Amino acid sequence: MITITTTEDLAAFCKEAATFDYVTVDTEFLRERTYYAKLCLVQLAMPREGDDSAVLVDPLAEGLSLQPLWDLMADKAVVKVFHAARQDLEIFFHDGDVIPEPLFDTQVAAMVCGFGEQVGYETLVRKIAKEQVDKSSRFTDWSRRPLTDAQKTYALADVTHLRIVYEYLEAALRKNQREKWVREELAILQSADTYQIDPDVAWKRVKTRTSSGKFLAIVRELAKFREAYAQERNVPRNRVFKDDALSELASTKPKDINELGRSRLLLRDARKGDIAEGILAAVKAGLACKPEDMPKADTRFDKQNVNPALADMLRVLLKAKTESMGVASKLIATAAELDMIASGERDLAALKGWRKEAFGDDALRLCDGEIALAVKGRVVQVVEL
Repeated sequence: MITITTTEDLAAFCKEAATFDYVTVDTEFLRERTYYAKLCLVQLAMPREGDDSAVLVDPLAEGLSLQPLWDLMADKAVVKVFHAARQDLEIFFHDGDVIPEPLFDTQVAAMVCGFGEQVGYETLVRKIAKEQVDKSSRFTDWSRRPLTDAQKTYALADVTHLRIVYEYLEAALRKNQREKWVREELAILQSADTYQIDPDVAWKRVKTRTSSGKFLAIVRELAKFREAYAQERNVPRNRVFKDDALSELASTKPKDINELGRSRLLLRDARKGDIAEGILAAVKAGLACKPEDMPKADTRFDKQNVNPALADMLRVLLKAKTESMGVASKLIATAAELDMIASGERDLAALKGWRKEAFGDDALRLCDGEIALAVKGRVVQVVEL
């Protein structure tokens, strides 16, 4: 097992990797104590025989520059193959200012090829490569050195078997003529907006049961402060204060340190210093918000707007479509999106791109009374009206 610790060796490996059509990639990282993930290990494999075809790269090695890796990730002549790539890409975006292109995500491809929803790497390796993956080192602290042989073997398995999985899925997509479907999905992963959280819109991630404009204005300001504070100091947002404490603060509206100290859910460190001052300033800004500037709750998920019978019919249609195509249903539409279609919402991913072709067109026709559903034997069929 080769572990690269010098820039020279990394450059040599990446130079050879760039001569192949694709390279498989994975990372190990820590994120429990930071806002941004700490990259601890990179695994790379080329599609050729030999023990030196797969390597571990140690980003923690003194003097090692990852620039050759970033250059390889930007090389448009080489497909970069990941499994469940989102967190890996987020690290590459923030650490190397690069989003791998072209990109292939075997989890996305597997969902299109009938392997189920968010299928795990071990499952694909077992079904396609006919191998078993030892996951005993899954909960390793990857920042500690030296790594054991067991840890290195575990890490390398994430890119060596991935070569077989990729070649199988890539061939299946070509056979089914569904490459376009995967490309549309990967466009989201390749957008820089996916990895940039704007503090101004962080409030939309907070789940609340109150639609009051004043309440939401305070939630917006508190979430904005928390996100900016966490990003600046590279700490998890929940270490600043958690969502339940945020909702409590939006309800109690503390005006000074004494009132802030009465919070039941606020962490001790948040009752003093910069965090306390930030909370009080955020509450004050929320209270001062003009009515016309107050945020509005997203009512698209309001159950009272949903036609429940139509929503159930859309579920049956989706299940029938996905079973016949061999595609994971949640890749096309979630239960919430089906409810939104039944309530009249039309600006949805399920009604655009390849999803529109696979499901959306018939979903809209069902809503408009142009088709019906019938059962023939054990199969649900679309019937023209």
